[in-house]
Amino acid sequence: LFRCRSIVFETILCCWCIMFGRHGRVFLPVLESLKKSSVIGKNCWKGKNVFPSSATQHIVTLCRNEKFFSTQPRRVSEEDIPSLKSTKKTPILAKLQEECWDAYKSTGRGCLTLFQLIDTDQSNFISCAEIQYFMDNVKRSGMNAAAQEEILSKAKDHLVDFPEFQSWLIRATKFDQQSRNTHIQKMYDIQPDLGDRYKPKTDLYSWNQSTMSQGLRRMQYAVRGEVVMRADALAAEGREITFTNIGNPHSVGQKPITFYREVLALCDLPAEYGVDNPNVSKNFPADVVERAKEMREAIGPAGTGAYTNSQGILEFRKDVADYITDRDGHEAFPANIFLTNGASNAIEMVLSGLISDDNDAIMIPIPQYPIYSALIGRMGARQIGYYLDESLGWAVTEEELQKQWDKAKSEGLNVKALAMINPGNPTGQVLERKDLETICKFCAKNGIVLMADEVYQRNVYVEDKKFISAKKVALETPGCESLQLVSFHSTSKGFIGECGRRGGYMELHHIDPYVQTQLYKLASAGLCSGVSGQIMTSLMLRPPLSGGESYEKFQQEEGDIFESLKRRAKSLVDGLNAIDGIECLPAEGAMYAFPRIELPQKALDEAEENKKSPDTIYALSLLEETGICVVPASGFGQAPGRIGFRTTFLPPEDKIERAIGEFKRHHELFCEKYA
Repeated sequence: LFRCRSIVFETILCCWCIMFGRHGRVFLPVLESLKKSSVIGKNCWKGKNVFPSSATQHIVTLCRNEKFFSTQPRRVSEEDIPSLKSTKKTPILAKLQEECWDAYKSTGRGCLTLFQLIDTDQSNFISCAEIQYFMDNVKRSGMNAAAQEEILSKAKDHLVDFPEFQSWLIRATKFDQQSRNTHIQKMYDIQPDLGDRYKPKTDLYSWNQSTMSQGLRRMQYAVRGEVVMRADALAAEGREITFTNIGNPHSVGQKPITFYREVLALCDLPAEYGVDNPNVSKNFPADVVERAKEMREAIGPAGTGAYTNSQGILEFRKDVADYITDRDGHEAFPANIFLTNGASNAIEMVLSGLISDDNDAIMIPIPQYPIYSALIGRMGARQIGYYLDESLGWAVTEEELQKQWDKAKSEGLNVKALAMINPGNPTGQVLERKDLETICKFCAKNGIVLMADEVYQRNVYVEDKKFISAKKVALETPGCESLQLVSFHSTSKGFIGECGRRGGYMELHHIDPYVQTQLYKLASAGLCSGVSGQIMTSLMLRPPLSGGESYEKFQQEEGDIFESLKRRAKSLVDGLNAIDGIECLPAEGAMYAFPRIELPQKALDEAEENKKSPDTIYALSLLEETGICVVPASGFGQAPGRIGFRTTFLPPEDKIERAIGEFKRHHELFCEKYA
């Protein structure tokens, strides 16, 4: 029997659960045998967390066979409410409830199993006593306080059935003020760009708030959140809005670089109207025509409208590898390059390949770019925030990394990877070599994957710092020989700013070849990244050569963008620091300033009353008063007690100067209102 310990243990675990009910005594001899004879049984008996992943399915199956759960629960009167005194309280039941609750908080899955574990008398309803017992077991961890009182009050009035419990769970896990999707739904419904929508004759849906993916429901992406939706609505009403909420350069007036657009146009045009037209040299520089012909040959006769290799066109991946080799002084290989739909798509691919269990965790910087928290939450993993030290210029410290690692381990979490953003978003710092060495050594020592988000590598504005890649540091630092690294870059940032092209790449360094084949399989499921994005990625990393007809114009356009960004970064930060109650560290790189603000207590009280973060109240007030759209800092994460916002410095220089004056005027009005 015990040659198949895993099968036996899962069966016995189900027996334990049924033992709480009327059939338990039948299995006691088997339990005793398992306790004495099985290694797994001994460990579990001692309270160790060794529950097999499929055990709950056995529980559900057996319980259904016992008519444990009805898909059409019925309500009963108060006198029918059972007492928990007749229920056998055991450490195993408490442990199962705790494990299932932790899993639900992380993934949003397992609602039915949790209901069944709380319904200890197998009545298809849960009573006040059963709910109280459950809350005591889980210590009310991660449970909205108002929702706790709500369910207890309901259970005192009547037995709670499964649909009612399922609906309550949604409210019970709304413990972050930023996760109130009711605000988002209202703003979405009045979006000016939404268009006409089908009006159903009934509001009954089987796919609804309770039955949808709870990971998706709880996912937040502040960069396009409530404040931005309100800004869109105001713009549709005719208000002039200055959008500083997102790094989208062309949308706020940055001109596209001519060389990129000319090559792309010739790649897209039919040959007879473009590269093979006798008059092409009259309209396009010679080096543009030459590059377009080369790219068309690499793409093949099917042209830009056909699918490519799922990993990206080989010649373009060679351009990426050559760029990395020149940048770092260490060889890069095209087979380790994946061309992707921007960096976000690459990050999603890597996280999809990493996350395999409810207890998997990813370490992310706080503050962070919210794509990380959004994807981690949607995929049902845990995020472990390591705080960047604002007093040290948003530096990373080894002590903070170790502190958060130890905390994760103490909670039974399996840390799979660490994300790093350099230059920082939203913080704008450029990491020094010692910071990068700290991160690389930490990841190598603990055997976790380093995800290096380096999309702003060309956006460095201070003279005393320069961008250094994580790969270069890893290859030159003793102790990092085994570091597993994935690096990301994008055509959306830098000086190119071609966000809509969705171009980017990731490079795999020291990644298991089998894992790489599975990532290729994942890329194949999406067929390929956009061909325009692949073209832009190649052009970004291999610009026109010196001596070519396009070179001087290219240098002028790119140089003008860079110098203007430098001026705007300094101007904005200096302007914010001149306002009483606002403090902002220098924007060394990237495209953002991340000031902290001091607000009167009355404003904090109103925010709490309205169930919004203080910086959301502030950002909405700023938008209504001045037409400037920023993102509340709480959407990126920040130290407890800190209040702030993120703003880009991408609008034209005259608008930046106007915005600085408006920031000052609004802050004084806001503080006067809530004094």
